Amino acid sequence: MAFFQELASKYPTLKRRLIIARIEKTPEAYVRANVISTAMLTAIIGFGTVLFVLGLELPLLTIPIVMLIAGFGLFQLMMRVVDVQIRKRAREVDRDVLFAGRFLLIKLNSGKPLITAIIEASNSYGVASHTFKDIARDIELGTPLEGALEKASRYSASEKMRRILFQISNALSIGVDVTNFLEAILDEIAADQLIEIQKYGRTLSSITMFYMLLAIILPSLGITMFITVVSLVSIPVTFSLLGTFLFFLIVVEFAFISVFRSIRPNVHI
Repeated sequence: MAFFQELASKYPTLKRRLIIARIEKTPEAYVRANVISTAMLTAIIGFGTVLFVLGLELPLLTIPIVMLIAGFGLFQLMMRVVDVQIRKRAREVDRDVLFAGRFLLIKLNSGKPLITAIIEASNSYGVASHTFKDIARDIELGTPLEGALEKASRYSASEKMRRILFQISNALSIGVDVTNFLEAILDEIAADQLIEIQKYGRTLSSITMFYMLLAIILPSLGITMFITVVSLVSIPVTFSLLGTFLFFLIVVEFAFISVFRSIRPNVHI
């Protein structure tokens, strides 16, 4: 429909981002799906708002205002799903990019031609090998090697993979040995990952100290002191009160688990 085409035109980079995220939809189809989902969720929110407004006898004008704000916010949130997928894919590729690059370097050092090395790298382990698989497929379809490398770099979610492909393409364009350029960029990526690991070690020590304080020492001492105080003043300790303490303790534990996962370096050792 013209409406969805016009709406999709408001997002000029959407087509490229969909390809990077490996979402097999046209911009119009992606926008249409988000509009339908937004309409359904907005209708549910609107129904709840009607009950809330009628129950509290609020102005009826509240209903369309809430629905407009909810609809706009939900649609913008759903349009960001593609960016979430891109970041997720970038992390997956970055995790294996060093191994995939070194596999390609080993093949080149063994005397294999670049195209043969790329085809063999496309069958190696890890998500990063999918990039080489795309290059190999484009070459089989008749795309020149330089064009296949440029396309793979343009639609790669990983900045590190783009650096590798750029160095290979740059070496081909100036007619020098690819292995020297590739080895240099792999050493640089390895150094970056080492810095990430060292930074993780320093950050982990600080967060572990806060974890010991907030999730172990304070709850233990706090509950002990609380039980001692209430026993002296004869305040009954109910199951709901202890359940409340347990609930907040579980929330703190899960919060720290999320923090530990978020700071973990995105590398494979």
